[in-house]
Amino acid sequence: MSNLSDYNPSSVGQLNGNLFGLPFDYESANLIVFGVPWEVTVSYGAGTANGPQQVLNASPQLDLFDLDNRDGWKQGIFMAQIPQDIIEKNRYYRAKSAQIIDRLEQGKQLTDTPDLTPILTEINSACQQVNRWLFEKCQKALNEGKRVAVIGGDHSSPLGYFQALATKYPNYGILHIDAHADLRDAYEGFEFSHASIMFNAMKIPQISKLVQVGLRDICHDEVEIIETSRDRIIAYYDTVIQEKLYSGTTWIQLCREMISHLPEYVHISFDVDGLDPKLCPHTGTPVPGGLELEQAFCLFRELVKSDRKIIGFDLCEVGDAEWDGNVGARIVYKLSNLMARSLRQ
Repeated sequence: MSNLSDYNPSSVGQLNGNLFGLPFDYESANLIVFGVPWEVTVSYGAGTANGPQQVLNASPQLDLFDLDNRDGWKQGIFMAQIPQDIIEKNRYYRAKSAQIIDRLEQGKQLTDTPDLTPILTEINSACQQVNRWLFEKCQKALNEGKRVAVIGGDHSSPLGYFQALATKYPNYGILHIDAHADLRDAYEGFEFSHASIMFNAMKIPQISKLVQVGLRDICHDEVEIIETSRDRIIAYYDTVIQEKLYSGTTWIQLCREMISHLPEYVHISFDVDGLDPKLCPHTGTPVPGGLELEQAFCLFRELVKSDRKIIGFDLCEVGDAEWDGNVGARIVYKLSNLMARSLRQ
């Protein structure tokens, strides 16, 4: 690590391989960011496996002054090396999963000749291995007193992180920004599908509440899960949000209502397709509508003002393009600073 007394946050961003060009390493940083280059189960557009690298590449271009936490960079932010073996496994299993998705989209059975069920089993096992890898990395960092964040990959990426948080926090909630509810049970047969992340999260008993914001592409089964969850899952559909704004309800009022459902400790799970697609147009499953970036930041800001604690965050579905990486880097920096601010209170 460089001597902080020699570091000028107003100087040119350094291309030193670390997020935002900051002069920290694993030992000196308080926040450790893990990139998970995994999108084996994506069912529409590919490229989000390169999201962690795009965010990393764009990050030195950001100026570091943040109105929400002027010296937030001083907390120490370090991104662990993106694992090359997971990149290679993703490439291999992505090609395998494409066979399954193509078969299902033709209306055929996986057991038709050739039988693809062994491939499905192999893919589910590979996804489980990635979950375990992330669980172990996150748990180790948390046990060392670090804070943790995750950059996906598709939205299946943070499951191991949710499980690690559950070993530290007996009761926490998830604030979920997304166009999709992600409550499908093993979508397309993939137990750890990107469309199943919140279905799998709800299997973790320590997660007491899931508040979903921006939903606008959702199936009947997911709505039924929400409506029969006994308020464990609270959904804010984009259409309803917009109607309330059109009728005079302020965004601040809506933010405070959303936050009121959450417990003291909160993880933020941010799928960039929850935003207006102009902001991250190369995300895996873009949907018209959605939040402006400052609306999302306002929501997170109100969360901190409520004296709740942001115990972690993940950013997923960043597309494989420079602009998407730029926007993703800004989200990571804002959430890093708001998390640090919330935990100081």
